[in-house]
Amino acid sequence: MAIAGAAAIVPILPGAMARAQAWPAKPVRLVVSAPAGGLTDVFARAYAEHIAQKIGQPVVVENKAGASGIIAAEMVSKSPADGYTLLFTITTTMVMNRVLFKSLPYDPEKDFVYIAFAEAGHLPFVVHRSVPATNIKEFAAWARNNKVSVGSYSLGSYGHIVIAELNKAFGLNMEAVHYRGEAPMWQDFASGALHAASGSYQAAASVLASGTGRAIAVPQKTRMKKLPDVATFLEQGVTAKAFQIRGWAGLLGPAGIPDEIVERLSALMVEAGQTPRIREMLDTFGIDNAASGRQAFARILKDESPVWIDVVKQLGITPQ
Repeated sequence: MAIAGAAAIVPILPGAMARAQAWPAKPVRLVVSAPAGGLTDVFARAYAEHIAQKIGQPVVVENKAGASGIIAAEMVSKSPADGYTLLFTITTTMVMNRVLFKSLPYDPEKDFVYIAFAEAGHLPFVVHRSVPATNIKEFAAWARNNKVSVGSYSLGSYGHIVIAELNKAFGLNMEAVHYRGEAPMWQDFASGALHAASGSYQAAASVLASGTGRAIAVPQKTRMKKLPDVATFLEQGVTAKAFQIRGWAGLLGPAGIPDEIVERLSALMVEAGQTPRIREMLDTFGIDNAASGRQAFARILKDESPVWIDVVKQLGITPQ
């Protein structure tokens, strides 16, 4: 995918070199594409606090939620490439939106430099306690003979992808029930209105702890530390690439930021991910890995963005 090129090293001209050496001479603005208080915002503020301590300037978090991240991304894409305006956003904004919208006011491939990313964590597939299944094959066998409703926390979400991919893999006809966020989805799940759902560990923790639901599979190629006994889809023979890709939250900036600034920010993000505060947050939210730098970001974009785009296209959603 050409998007990996967005993370390529940009030649530094003399003027840019001077700006890089002077940076930071004033506060840095971090535009977050999510509302205050949510998981994306919480991590953005934690990483921003560490960066601010290290660079000796405030990092001011500005929440610009709405339109699937488009508002924030457009704002940052049109900002000067001087390292003073950055973006903290998620996979949807930079990858999936290219399928979900007819056009975007920014170019995910050309308008940004991709600085560092943090995995969004596994999204366990959870069945209601009334469902007689402890693994995916048992669930598929049961679903083949029953009318099954599965929760999706939004149209076009990873939860939606899981339903479509399981239907395709096992020849099922499960119904996707779409919600606006995880909270109402897990509430309906707890009441027995849904047979299964897929979402974040933190949001599903209450139904897992109460025994209302049981996790029977996790995506990605490795098991989840919080659920070490739950096999991955891949381990259970479900080999579609959709079950191996990772969602992420990432730090980006306008294309053209001097490379020295990008490298410094990338290193600071990785360093922040190893601090006790962020390690504790990761454990609380059931996320196994902290931030990785720009080279790792380039690899994930190259390897996994085409898979995201393909599986979202296959959902057949009419672009807005």
